[in-house]
Amino acid sequence: MERITYQDIPGGMFENLRTIETTIENTTLSKSLIELIRLRTAQLNGCAYCVDMHYKELKHLGEIELRLSSLCVWEETHYFSEEEEAVLRLTDTLTKLNHKPFKDEIFNKLLKHFIKQEICYITLAIAQSNTWNRLMKVFGFTPGNYTVNQYKTN
Repeated sequence: MERITYQDIPGGMFENLRTIETTIENTTLSKSLIELIRLRTAQLNGCAYCVDMHYKELKHLGEIELRLSSLCVWEETHYFSEEEEAVLRLTDTLTKLNHKPFKDEIFNKLLKHFIKQEICYITLAIAQSNTWNRLMKVFGFTPGNYTVNQYKTN
């Protein structure tokens, strides 16, 4: 049972978050890469609603089951490209914050594949996904009910 229903959410809150989503989705980053970020943050944060959503979105985009089921152990596989691994490393680092300095090695690996503006958008996508995870965990939205294109307004 939801703790906070969609009707309980203050007006403008989700709309403003969707504006940020639209900004991220209108970048040069691939939809698959953005969804990979979203699924990984949901896994790390234990957000069942978001795991369900982004798993379904990736399946809709044609992602294969082997990669989806192995994302939680991506470092132990060879299923992801160097570009994806660089993004997943940043996703893990920013989602599991600690008191240690941010390593240049992580940033430099990103620079091999992305321009600085894209790194900004990747960072925003990670931060935004973490925001959604935290909201969904508190609100208690029920996993399993999401359908692809459910929240698209285009």
